[in-house]
Amino acid sequence: MLNSKILIIEDDVFLGQKMSQLLESKGFKIEVCHDGEQGLLAALKSSFDLILLDVMLPNMNGLNVLNLLRRERQTPVMMITALGAEEDRIKGLSIGADDYLPKPFNFTEMALRVDALLRRSLQNKEPTNTLDLKDDHLFLSRLEKNISYNQQFIELSPIQFRLLWLLVENKGDTLTKAFLSQMALGKAYNQYDRSLDMHLSRIRKKLIATGMPSEYLITVHGKGYCYR
Repeated sequence: MLNSKILIIEDDVFLGQKMSQLLESKGFKIEVCHDGEQGLLAALKSSFDLILLDVMLPNMNGLNVLNLLRRERQTPVMMITALGAEEDRIKGLSIGADDYLPKPFNFTEMALRVDALLRRSLQNKEPTNTLDLKDDHLFLSRLEKNISYNQQFIELSPIQFRLLWLLVENKGDTLTKAFLSQMALGKAYNQYDRSLDMHLSRIRKKLIATGMPSEYLITVHGKGYCYR
């Protein structure tokens, strides 16, 4: 993960500088933008391994940046939100954020979360013995990160792809939230953290939009999720 390229989109110049200095000291290559429009252009112009994206930005807020970015790129994104801004966190996760970090944050925690998100992204890129999964009209290619249902392409974020892969790979089994959180999000499950539920809700909506029956991917209340 050394030499990974990270884009920081943060309007607070001092905070952006502190974040940049810390991550550069750990061997990362950093680019910083201070408004939404510049950040979006930078994210689309170059290839980054991770984007740290503040919500409150001048010219274009972070949620709009993420929404437009997801039309072109699946770069892992960590949203930076104000403490208690649950609505922003839920909205961000629903449109494709991979993680979020509430302000004010501990810089050590930020670095650990960056490491964890980069590890998950790297794991998603690594080929394994099983490169394809097929179930009825659903097809998943791990190598190309392609998903289709009835030959209709479905665009998912890296975490959403990993979640769906795990569920299809274990068809008929109920996978606990603790298992899914650890395997796909790389962190212990917290009942107050809705990120896992929001990712799965987004997956379900995308599958249904292509014609898949809603009962294929179900919530097993009190236990977890099941693909059947």
